Amino acid sequence: MSTPEILLLGAIAGLTIFLGLPVARLRRPAPRLKSFLNAVSVGILVFLLWDVLSKAVDPVDIALLRATAGTGSWARFALLAGTMGAGLAAGLMTLVYYDRFQSSRRPLKAVGAAPALAVPAPAGLVGRLDAAERLALFIALGIGLHNFAEGLAIGQSAAKGELQLATVLIVGFALHNATEGFGICGPLAAEGRRPTWAFLLVMGLIGGGPTFVGTVVGQAVVNEVLFTAFLSLAAGSILYVVIELLGVARKLGYRELAMWGILLGLASGFATDMILTAAGA
Repeated sequence: MSTPEILLLGAIAGLTIFLGLPVARLRRPAPRLKSFLNAVSVGILVFLLWDVLSKAVDPVDIALLRATAGTGSWARFALLAGTMGAGLAAGLMTLVYYDRFQSSRRPLKAVGAAPALAVPAPAGLVGRLDAAERLALFIALGIGLHNFAEGLAIGQSAAKGELQLATVLIVGFALHNATEGFGICGPLAAEGRRPTWAFLLVMGLIGGGPTFVGTVVGQAVVNEVLFTAFLSLAAGSILYVVIELLGVARKLGYRELAMWGILLGLASGFATDMILTAAGA
């Protein structure tokens, strides 16, 4: 398989995220459907959180075992452990402080009968997004970081000549990404927001495009620290949006239905992961 073919398939693996995004265009979804879609989103993201954390901690554990056995260095372990901790903190707290910053710049009403005073919104796309759209963006960013790491795995497998493994990874990640589009739709459906096709296009590129970029980088660079850094960044950002979506779920109600939705999201994630395992990836 040639390099252009690997890169093309890496791009396709990422862009299957667009298969789930049209759900966000539903007209006036019923309250029960809003709750269910939000819960499915939570389930998918909980699976992704487990997935990225388990993959991020693997090289740290291996480095620790090698250091204690005398076949590796403690400096290597400290580097990987520090990278994971810093990435997790950065992925989570960057979104926490950014969201607080955005909230502090919302329009403020003046006291008394005077006209309302407004703090100017930040320039650019993000400053014009409402809360649901901003949460969808954060989900897309977290998924994008996760998919960049997946692209690295595809590219590194191809660079090592393991083309069968690279092909299996492409197929498996394509299935994963097809479900991740629903994760982006959850907060939009929960708030009854019907985004434009342009917005969904941007979210799909942010979430799925990094698979292609990671494939390109992975073919040129095989770096465990880089892999760990992007996985831990993804874990932190995904943790943030899971907490936010759980708050949305509580407001929407329909607790039993929401639990079924979370189970469905988790099951879809684990099902695609088992396909990869069965194929020997």
